[in-house]
Amino acid sequence: MSQLILRNFALHVVLAPDEKEQVLTLMHRKSFKKRELLVTPGETERHIYFVEEGCLRMYHTDTDGQEHNLCFYPENWWACDNVSFFKKKPATHTIQALEDSELCYFTLTDLENLFNRVPKLERFFRILIQNGFDMYQRRVTSNLSLTAEQRYLEFRGHYPGLEQRINQKHIASYLGITAAFLSMMRKEKDL
Repeated sequence: MSQLILRNFALHVVLAPDEKEQVLTLMHRKSFKKRELLVTPGETERHIYFVEEGCLRMYHTDTDGQEHNLCFYPENWWACDNVSFFKKKPATHTIQALEDSELCYFTLTDLENLFNRVPKLERFFRILIQNGFDMYQRRVTSNLSLTAEQRYLEFRGHYPGLEQRINQKHIASYLGITAAFLSMMRKEKDL
C-alpha cells in the first residue's frame, strides 16, 4: 500500500529512491473502525493522515448539536485539522471514519524532519494546502450562490462514486439540506 502514498507525492514532486525511503521510514500506519473518531474539538490534532483505504469526514457540531459536514476524505486524500496540526491549537472540528479505514500518517515532528531532509516535500505540502484553500473558497462560493441541485451535481463531480458508499444524511449535511429534500430532489431529477 505504500505505493499509493508515493504516487500521491509524485503528483507534485519527484522523489529520488533514498528520499522515498526516508518518507516510508517516518510514516506510521493505523486502522480505524467505522464511526471511530480521529480528532475531536478541544484536543490538538497530532497527525496528518493519508487515506489508503476507506473514507473520513470532517464536521462541525453547532450549539444545537447539529452536525455540518465540511469535507470528505476518500482514498488518496489527505485529512487534517490544519490549524490545529500546524499551529498546535485545539481542534475546532471532528474527523471521523465513515468506513473502516487504513491510514498512513505523520506527526508534526516527523513532517518537519522530512521537510529538512527532503526539501521537495515542503513544496508538496505547500501545493496541498493551496489546493485545499482553493477547494474551501469554491465551496463557500457554491454554498452562497448555487442551488441545492447545482451543489449536488458539483458534489458528484468532486467526489465521484462517493454517494454510493456513504450515508445520504452525510451528503445532505454537506449540501446544507435535509436528507428528505435530497431524496426528493434526486427522484425528481432522476439523479
